[in-house]
Parts: sequence; C-alpha cells; structure tokens
Amino acid sequence: MQGKFSRICANGGGAFDCYLVTPEREKPAAAVVLASAIHGVDADMRAIADELAASGFVVAVPDLFWRSIAGPLSRNDPRAARRAQPRLEQIKAGEDDMIDTLRHLGTIQQFNGQAAVMGFCYGGPYAILGPKRLGYAAGICCHGSQMLDYLHELAGVHQQVCLIWGDKDDRAPVEVLDAYRDLAARMANVELHICPGVCHGYMMRGSPSFDRATHDFSIKRAREILEGLESATRKPAASLR
Repeated sequence: MQGKFSRICANGGGAFDCYLVTPEREKPAAAVVLASAIHGVDADMRAIADELAASGFVVAVPDLFWRSIAGPLSRNDPRAARRAQPRLEQIKAGEDDMIDTLRHLGTIQQFNGQAAVMGFCYGGPYAILGPKRLGYAAGICCHGSQMLDYLHELAGVHQQVCLIWGDKDDRAPVEVLDAYRDLAARMANVELHICPGVCHGYMMRGSPSFDRATHDFSIKRAREILEGLESATRKPAASLR
C-alpha cells in the first residue's frame, strides 16, 4: 500500500507537505503520525508508513522541516544536520506541526479519533510530547536522540509510552539508558526495550545500521499499541486543539 502527499495548513500560517496513507476499510481505524529523523520524509520513512498502513491503520508523516529546508535530504547531505539545529527550539516549533497533523486526520472519515505518535531519532521526543500535551493517545520511540532533555516531560503522562533502543546506540549512551530504566521501573505505562548489539538508526533500510529483527519487533509493538486504540470512540476534530 502506498500513499500520497497532501498539503496541511499550519495554524500559524503557511502549509507543509505530509505523506498520508489511508487504508480502504469499512470501520474507522486508529492512526499513527511518524515524526521523522533529520533526513525528513525520505524513502525509509515512507516505507515504514506503507508497512503500518498495510495493517489497516491511517498513517501520516509530516515534513517537520518545512520552515527551513523542506523535503527529504540524503544521508550525506550536511544540510540535514544543520536544519535540525538548534535542536530544542526546532523540536518545540514542530509541536505545532504535530497538532496540525492530528487536526487534519480528524477530517478523514476512516480515522477513529485515536492516534499514536511514533518518533525516530530526531523525532523521538514527540513520543513523549505527543501524549504529554499534543493530543496523542500513545507514543512510540525508536532510537530516539536528545532524549535526556525530555525525561522530565513524562511526569504526569498516563498514556502508554514505548521506548526502543539498541545497546550500541551512540545517541543513547549509558546514562540515558539508565535514566529511562529507572523511570520505566517506576511508571507502569512506560515500557523500555534495549536490544543487544543494535546500533543507532536500526529502523532505516537505507542505513548501514539497519537491523531487520529489531525493525520487525518495533513494527510489531506499534501494531499492538494501535490495535489497542482501535475500539476507542471517535473524538470531534475541534477537541484536538
């Protein structure tokens, strides 16, 4: 199943591209919004979207970099790292895009009103911020970076949050993993998986660190979390902002 690009109007003005895959099904489905790595909505991100949509979910992948250098960039393009800086400010600006994407999903007939956010690398913090204050019903983080800065945001979060790293991830050193181990031990809604021998970027087929087994496990957990949202009652779009 393949999707198409749509334009989403930003609440603060302007518009951004979003790769959207809408399955053909009679009953409304849960949705997942993918928050990309610094390379943007590239072939790797679209492949993950298509894979999740093939299971019957609505999937959206917004361009979180439209304010600076829009569109996907290759792995050897130095502009990819530059456009993600200053990191905390850029992620904060992207919160509005995640809200606007969720609002747009509310106009889709197949959407049941319940959405998870699935963040990768740069987009990892949205797995916490989404349930925290952006209207999302769950969060999934795959090899997230900058995550120590968002540990405190889990305070008061009651929705399910799933975090997956490899123990060889250079963007998640031991102090990050230990901090999240401690938090997961204290919060029943937070699950943590640390996969042995797996490096940063394991989800991306175009990365030398791609790990099929951990990729498949992450997709499986995402599907299970989304299936848990399938029976939820549809919320009116107006409640999303």
